[in-house]
This record gives sequence, C-alpha cells and structure tokens, in this order.
Amino acid sequence: MTDHHAHKLSVALKNVCVHFPDGYKDTCVLKGITLDIEKGSFVSFVGPSGSGKTTLMRTILGLLPLTHGSITRNFNQSAMVFQNYALFPWLTARENVAFGLQMRGISKKERERIAREKLNEMGLAHLEDRYPGALSGGQRQRVGLARALAIEPDLLIMDEPFSNLDTVTAEALKSDLLNVWRQYGMTVLMVNHLIPDAVELSDQVVLMGSHPGHIEKTLAVDLARPRATRSESFYREVDLLLKALESVD
Repeated sequence: MTDHHAHKLSVALKNVCVHFPDGYKDTCVLKGITLDIEKGSFVSFVGPSGSGKTTLMRTILGLLPLTHGSITRNFNQSAMVFQNYALFPWLTARENVAFGLQMRGISKKERERIAREKLNEMGLAHLEDRYPGALSGGQRQRVGLARALAIEPDLLIMDEPFSNLDTVTAEALKSDLLNVWRQYGMTVLMVNHLIPDAVELSDQVVLMGSHPGHIEKTLAVDLARPRATRSESFYREVDLLLKALESVD
C-alpha cells in the first residue's frame, strides 16, 4: 500500500482473525478479514446471522483483541449507535446525549449546550427533558445518534439501526442519517440485514459469510445520489446483492 493510498483510508484491515475462548478450546469467529475503508465513505456489512458482522465492528473499535493480523486506524474519534438504543433509562434525552461529554470532563454548561444543539439537529429539541421510556423507538434512536454526534466522531458505526423501527420511522431516520453523513463528512460503517437499505445508503457493500466469519465479496454501489429507490437500476443492484447473498453459507 502506498503512503498516498494509506492516507485516504479510515480503516485498513489485513488478514484479521479473532478467536473467542469457548470452554476448553478457542472458537474462530473471524478469519482472514482484509478490507480497506476510504475516509468519508458509507459502507454496509450484510450477511447471515453468525457471520461476525458486529464482532468485526467491535474489533475495528479496539473493543476486542486480534488473534492474528493487523488493523490500521486513521480516524481520530469513533462512536457507535446500537440496535437496542443503549440509553440510560434514568437520564433524560439531554442527559443521555451529554453523558459522553461528561465522561471527558466537559463543563456542565458546555455539554448541555452541545447536547441541545445535537438534539435540535435530530428534531428533538422539544423532547430534551423526556426520559427514554416516554420516547418512541425512532426518537430513542435519534437520541442515540445525537449522543454519538456530540463527541464529533470521524468514524460512526451503526449496528442494525433500523431493525426495531416501523417502515415510516425508518425512512425518516435514513434521510436524517444521510444528511448527517454529508454534513459531517464522516466515515459510516453500518451492520444491516435489509438489502434495499444497504443499496440505498452505501458506497460499498461488504458481503460476509459464516463458520467462521469471513468476507465473501465486496460490491461497489455505482448509483448517483440521491438514489431513486423505485428505478430499474436500483432494483437491479438489489437483485445482484440478493443473488450474491443466496450463495453465502
């Protein structure tokens, strides 16, 4: 890899393997993962359950150790948005968004200013004093996204962010996510099991197989933005990805 090419990458994985202890033996959960992720790109990871998609995300973040291989991390700050929201139920929306800033020692006045700013960006300014239990699923996911944005990440990881949402709410959140991606210029990695969403949102789709988790292939999505999701070319991309997925173990 040339220095110029490396400078353009947010993450570079080379022959990454991850093992989990399992009783008296180690279980290989990721094997031979090699992948370059360009800065500012939107990459989706799809594949069957057990293919190690979430494990790979946690490994990229450094939350899980490598058994073999290497990861070059050219991002300054990362954040993750979870499928189940991962909000503190005893904190208000504003307090949840400010939590990471508090852990960094940011003053109360400044972290509340930032929290209100990010909630406003997500259209939730009027709900800042509500607790998660009084918010809808879509609102809770937006709080999670606002919390991630509060620390100004240049790498955002989203783990199946739409899976617990109804169709209308998911469509609105997708629009918000694309706006945030463009506005912040960050790299986004998204674990997803919805093929049309992956095609609609991504520059690149990484197709993973299981036993152990590995990359079957990577597919570039060569469609102009904004994507016309009812066009023939869009359906053709979806069909290509579905056919590729059908051949994965």
